[in-house]
Amino acid sequence: MHMSTSIRVDEDTKERLERMKHRDETWSEFLDRLATDAGTMEAGAWEGTEKAKKAREGIKRSRESFQ
Repeated sequence: MHMSTSIRVDEDTKERLERMKHRDETWSEFLDRLATDAGTMEAGAWEGTEKAKKAREGIKRSRESFQ
């Protein structure tokens, strides 16, 4: 049995994701592909950039939400 969930994103993010998504794939397939592709990133790829700081903040907020 497959479970379903909703992920809230702002309109700008949704528009960027829609441009990346292939027409013939579901949102689930797209996000799986995106997550798999992201898994190939080199360690420290964002180090020294604003993205590194934002990623750390996002991880911190995510962990806090489960406590």
